[in-house]
Amino acid sequence: MFWTATAIFVCAYAVIVSEKINKTKVALFGAALTLALKVLTQHDALHDVDLGVDWNVIFLLISMMIIVNIMTKTGVFQYVAVKAAKLGRGEPFAIMAIFAVVTAVSSAFLDNVTTVLLLAPVTLLVAKELEIDPVPYLITEALASNIGGTATLIGDPPNIMIASKAGLDFVDFLIHLAPAIVVIMIAWMLCWKIVFGKRLHVGEKQKARILGMNENALIKDAKLLTKSLVVLVLTILGFMLHGFLGYEPATVALLGASTLLLISGEDPQKVFEEVEWPTIFFFMGLFIIIGGTVKAGLIEYFSQKVIALTHPTKDSMLVLSMVMVWFSGIASAIVDNIPFVATMNPLLAELADKVLGPSTGLTGSALYTHPTMLPVWWSLALGACLGGNGTAIGASANVIVVGLAGKAGQHISFGRFLKYGAPVTLGTIVISMLYIYLRYYVLGV
Repeated sequence: MFWTATAIFVCAYAVIVSEKINKTKVALFGAALTLALKVLTQHDALHDVDLGVDWNVIFLLISMMIIVNIMTKTGVFQYVAVKAAKLGRGEPFAIMAIFAVVTAVSSAFLDNVTTVLLLAPVTLLVAKELEIDPVPYLITEALASNIGGTATLIGDPPNIMIASKAGLDFVDFLIHLAPAIVVIMIAWMLCWKIVFGKRLHVGEKQKARILGMNENALIKDAKLLTKSLVVLVLTILGFMLHGFLGYEPATVALLGASTLLLISGEDPQKVFEEVEWPTIFFFMGLFIIIGGTVKAGLIEYFSQKVIALTHPTKDSMLVLSMVMVWFSGIASAIVDNIPFVATMNPLLAELADKVLGPSTGLTGSALYTHPTMLPVWWSLALGACLGGNGTAIGASANVIVVGLAGKAGQHISFGRFLKYGAPVTLGTIVISMLYIYLRYYVLGV
């Protein structure tokens, strides 16, 4: 089963990267093989969230697509697009930086998928009005969503999983990870200014046209806009409070989408036709393929080897912390970071029990949050969240952006995303490694 799961994963990944065959077809066929060859049972694939389809993600995606599709009919995205372009005075890089910061901050408190679903239509409209290539902007927003989501406990699912296992809270993440993300955002935007500052050009004619536009005239249906905004605000509030309320994000999104469908008067069939079904099914297939590697023990095997090679001790886990940033970053660029973190959590907990338990006499969260162990958790969180920027399928936000761009006639190849994402991933991991080293092993704070 180990080699079967590995072969399916490697072959599927290779074909997806080659782009010789549509990625959704590849993912579904790989998922079918995973089931047919009994790497996973159908029960595993459809009912075990750790091995199969993550229905929370699927229904979150579908629900937010429904909300966005209905909102599109109001003209609100055109309105926001013109407002954003005016705020940036029509300067291409200024607009890119504004969108990046808005995306990052929003993603610290909302699901990354929700953020890019709301901003991508705006970006496409700005690019159309300014007659510029939207792809650098869309990829930048995908990268920003993953970076911003790293800053808080609720910003990215791996952080929630790590917090649950280690006994960490919202303030812990804010104190320990948010400073690193602020540094990373500043460094990234400075580098992006060097890369894109002179490459993005807009003629004075285009600037004058968009600065002279009346954004208020772009609203097509004020009544529907009011209904949509009320539902959207309540949905976003639900996302921020879902832990306190005891609801999964998908439940909040589904409630919002169904409510808007009910009160908008829109034809469900027309709304559903606009849902990115190829992207939805790609996710489902990929979940099953990766679930096969988890059940076969592929991720656990490599994780155990990496931990063993670092020789962690009760006095210092410096080497493990440094390696963990890179290992989790690279792994999360290749496989989904949720099953990766789900595999790493018990391994790190077991490590703490064996290495620190006997000498400290501590157990549970008191042991896992011991000063010797904390840097390892932060290394895992930084690597797992930031590593998703490495490839077009490394994070859900990336897949969504690629899908929305394709629907708008702007194909983003695996290679083109890699050209943007890989350097950013490497740079952010280097900064993360330095941050962990300096803060916890030099300054001791």
